[in-house]
Amino acid sequence: MGGTRVRYQVTVDVAATPERVWAVLADIEGWPRRTVSKAGLRLLSDGPVAVGSEAEVRQLKPATEVWQVTGMEPGRSFEWRSRNPAFTTIGTHRIEPLGADRSRVVLGVQQMGFMAPLLALAYGRPTRRYVDMEAAGLKRYCEAQGR
Repeated sequence: MGGTRVRYQVTVDVAATPERVWAVLADIEGWPRRTVSKAGLRLLSDGPVAVGSEAEVRQLKPATEVWQVTGMEPGRSFEWRSRNPAFTTIGTHRIEPLGADRSRVVLGVQQMGFMAPLLALAYGRPTRRYVDMEAAGLKRYCEAQGR
């Protein structure tokens, strides 16, 4: 899908092993317990999250969307997409080891397509806030569980 791209990314350092962070990140149905930006999340595919897995995601705003995992490096990263005729939203989740008990998490969102600029005007601020909330919630949860 061509057209304009709108991107946002946040980086947070976490006092937890990359393995621990991955276990929490890959448990996508558990995300609503860690961040208020997700009102509900239900895996539509059987088994653990993998390329091709789909999930129904309910955020505070906008409406419920179905996301499909389109890329994954187990233990390190995954990407998923939500598509409609006017735009595609891509979410990225990456973990970088920083040593024995530390990790860096990079979360990003990108909208592309001819409606992306309008979407950014209407939902840009809440979208950025949600990504920030997800990063902070992941950090808080991983660090609390390690104590």
